[in-house]
Amino acid sequence: MEQQKVIISENLQQTLHAAVGECAHDHLLVLVDETTERCCLPVIRDYECMSEAQVITIGATDTHKTLDTLAHVWSEMQRLGATRHSLMINLGGGMVTDLGGFAASTFKRGIPYINIPTTLLSMVDASVGGKTGINFGGLKNEIGVFNNARCVILDTTFLRTLDQENILSGYAEMLKHGLIDSESHWAELLNFDVESLDNLGALAKMLARSVAVKQRIVTEDPTEKGIRKALNLGHTAGHAFESLALERKPILHGYAVAYGLAVELYLCCVKTGFPQDKMRQTVNFIKEHYGRMTITCDDYPHLLELMHHDKKNVGSDINFTLLGGIGDIRINQTASEEEIKEALDFYREV
Repeated sequence: MEQQKVIISENLQQTLHAAVGECAHDHLLVLVDETTERCCLPVIRDYECMSEAQVITIGATDTHKTLDTLAHVWSEMQRLGATRHSLMINLGGGMVTDLGGFAASTFKRGIPYINIPTTLLSMVDASVGGKTGINFGGLKNEIGVFNNARCVILDTTFLRTLDQENILSGYAEMLKHGLIDSESHWAELLNFDVESLDNLGALAKMLARSVAVKQRIVTEDPTEKGIRKALNLGHTAGHAFESLALERKPILHGYAVAYGLAVELYLCCVKTGFPQDKMRQTVNFIKEHYGRMTITCDDYPHLLELMHHDKKNVGSDINFTLLGGIGDIRINQTASEEEIKEALDFYREV
């Protein structure tokens, strides 16, 4: 798989003009959701390179990351006359970049696409690494392919369109990157005043460091055969929380990851010797900023069932990425159902 170009842009108009110019195309399509159509499309709509762009709009939030929405996008691509020589720009958060990347990767057996992530979460996680897909059968990202965007353009201008909840959602993935990277990176994240939007300049610099962690890992293991599984820290439990929430009241992906980190850091302490003081510091940070999703013991069987459906599993074991310490990554770890229930008890009681 061709290495993906990630550009941290200081002039979005120039960067996008160059990126579009590098991809010869007969039609230029732009995928947005109802929110980014209103808040983000006006930023680029009048650029010269966008003069002939045709817009496809889908519903906002993860509830629309479905086969029906994907079919709608394919139908619109057909209606607008797209060919195998067309180019797609995905302008939005992780739902748009995931679904749009999958639509582009499969239409006419694949057309090139550019991602312009507009949320902190999609900048730091969803738009980097070539994962595309949709939710299916009540499970997160059940259907999809690995296929890199021609380039990913990161412009922190869009962060000013976000509310605090969406900033925090992205910050959870940054916290995960700090945990798998180094103690200094982790400490910087825990000591940052993420509640202050006056700190967006400093946040942009931290974003670059976080993206570099993911890029380094993805470059080494593009299709998740080995070390890329490090990026799944917090996600086995987190995806289960997220899938359960989809059945009740949906939560943002980063919040689910934060809750998943709390569960899995407990397993790290029990199973791989992660320092208890650092676990407590991290979990207290999560509790302070993200609160807690309400679950009861009655939810445990369903959460375990959802974890058994995780794509990382081999056989009947539930697979986790755990840490022996900050930056000490232990992939392909398993935990018994009793150990997982104990970790869920900890999450509820902490």
